[in-house]
Amino acid sequence: ASTTQGHAWSRQVKKEDEEEDPLDQLISRSGCAASHYAVQECMAQHQDWRQCQPQVQAFRDCMSEQQARRREELQRLKEQSSAHR
Repeated sequence: ASTTQGHAWSRQVKKEDEEEDPLDQLISRSGCAASHYAVQECMAQHQDWRQCQPQVQAFRDCMSEQQARRREELQRLKEQSSAHR
């Protein structure tokens, strides 16, 4: 792995040779990978969070939607399993 600090952003995008990052796994499972990559692309281009607020917001919305859905699912599973006792 290269240790050049200046290319942290482009290094994050190119991960073929590294093993899957747990965060990446979480993101790809969540179905929000597209908006995550949009954020990374924007950052690689502008190097400025302020320029990327729409992408960041879309990604946040996507992730919190997924988390809400996950919670509902877990709640349903819990209710089902307690109903069978």
